[in-house]
Amino acid sequence: MKTIDDLNFSGKKALIRVDFNVPLDDDFNITDDNRIKGAKPTIEKILKDGGAVILMSHLGRPKDGPTDKFSLKHIVDHLSKELNVNVQFADDCIGVEAKEKAQNLKAGEVLLLENLRFYKEEEKGDEAFAEKLAALGDIYVNDAFGTAHRAHASTAVIAKFFPQAKYFGYLMAAELKNAEKVLNNPERPFTAIMGGAKVSDKLELIEALLAKVDNLIIGGGMAYTFVKAKGGEIGQSLVELDKLDLANSLVEKAKEKGVQLILPADSQIADKFANDAVVYDGPNDKIPADKMGLDIGTASAAEFADVIKSSKTILWNGPMGVFEMDTFAKGTRTVAEAVVDATKQGAFSLIGGGDSAAAVTKFKMTDDVSYVSTGGGALLEYMEGKELPGVKAINE
Repeated sequence: MKTIDDLNFSGKKALIRVDFNVPLDDDFNITDDNRIKGAKPTIEKILKDGGAVILMSHLGRPKDGPTDKFSLKHIVDHLSKELNVNVQFADDCIGVEAKEKAQNLKAGEVLLLENLRFYKEEEKGDEAFAEKLAALGDIYVNDAFGTAHRAHASTAVIAKFFPQAKYFGYLMAAELKNAEKVLNNPERPFTAIMGGAKVSDKLELIEALLAKVDNLIIGGGMAYTFVKAKGGEIGQSLVELDKLDLANSLVEKAKEKGVQLILPADSQIADKFANDAVVYDGPNDKIPADKMGLDIGTASAAEFADVIKSSKTILWNGPMGVFEMDTFAKGTRTVAEAVVDATKQGAFSLIGGGDSAAAVTKFKMTDDVSYVSTGGGALLEYMEGKELPGVKAINE
């Protein structure tokens, strides 16, 4: 793997694709800066070598060109404090100001370019756009695992303009190393915990994991599709009615492969989707017609925790309930605590980005697990066995 450790950046301008797509509140304060912290070691290594850093990222999904709401100018102060450097900002990513500031950048300085997605060419993977970006730096570094599954101009196409000068940053290297550890060299028992709303979102991942895991725990909204498929009554709970046969076929595949597929037996049943709902524990297959399950129940949480604590490798992707509401966070918290306990006993735990990462952050457990991925979709696709364009572009 070609990482930035292979090079001294003295006198060089490193053009780094980072993933600074961070959540902002209404006053543009960053509410979770894990992605910035994740890129920090790469930036610091290059600055320490005596190089200069040009950062490019996207933020949000702007549909109609430049929009103040999605401007990366909002993160400059936070980034400056985090890096302890006065970060410069260019109000465009390929315009005159970007070119001039990049050209005048000195060793030890950092320049942040404006949102790449203000140009439709970014997501289209436009070669001419990638070439303009490439002209700003001497060396290309991809440290944006969260977008590695996209064949965008700045994540994949740009690499062809740096045939002998393209590298993985530390974050990308760590993401790939930890994913490989789980995929190809798991210590057993290996338990995967799948949650979230829809079976369809995780179908390919579940099928890929059935060939690798010893235990597959399914929670969250997707569990109700399995319950309904077995003839259970699920009330107003989330369900994919067109995926009932698929759910049953996954159960059969698990049996064929000798995988223990564990579904929740009970739920936290609520009269409405709200923090102040009237809630009680009840069987998953006997939810009244006017009620819904919004978290796994106490018995299921305890059963899941027992399986997790006896595991040596753990992959967790997706919450057990609507953990954003404290009323329905108990199941996800119990699972998180079990993962932490297993990790303390020597298990390797990989938290698969997205809502799972948000959950361990909410519960202040980020430092108590082995690795928290910064890439939700990218990690899923990598685990499914797909080739990621952002990875392939560096390896070619």
